[in-house]
Amino acid sequence: MADRPSPFDGIEDLLERLNRQFETATRSWETGLEDRSQFNLSTDTAGTSLDLADEGSEFVVTVDVPGYETDDIDLRLSGDRLSITGEREQEVEEGDEQFIRQERKQQSFSRQLRLPEPVVTDDVEASLNNGVLTVRLPKHDPSTESQSIDID
Repeated sequence: MADRPSPFDGIEDLLERLNRQFETATRSWETGLEDRSQFNLSTDTAGTSLDLADEGSEFVVTVDVPGYETDDIDLRLSGDRLSITGEREQEVEEGDEQFIRQERKQQSFSRQLRLPEPVVTDDVEASLNNGVLTVRLPKHDPSTESQSIDID
C-alpha cells in the first residue's frame, strides 16, 4: 500500500496556482479601479454612454441622451466635478387602451465625472442635438491671471 499516491499530494501545487491567479486578478482589478477613478466615472450608466475628449484648449464631454429634451437634463459643475442628470416621464392618460405593451413610462440617468484639469466655469457651453449632449469646458489657463505680490 505504500505505492499508492496520497490524495493530498497535488494540493500544495493547486493552492500555489490559485494564489498566483488571485494575485493576478487582484492586480488587474485594482488597475481598473485606478483607471476609472482618474475620471471618476460613476458605475451607474443607466443606458447612457459618455465620452471625455481633450481637444487642446478645452475638454469636450459627449453624452448619448436619446429622447431627452433640454428641460429634462440638469448640468452642474462643482469644482472639478461635472454632474449630468436626466429624467423624463411619459404622460399616460387613464383609459388609454391602444397599447399592447408599454414600457417607456419613466426613465432617468445620473453621471458624474472628475475633470483632469481646472476649467473656466463662466465659459462652459452645452448643446443638445439629435439625442447627443455636448458640453464644452474651456481649460483654465493659469498664465492669464496675474496677481501683484507685495515685497516686505
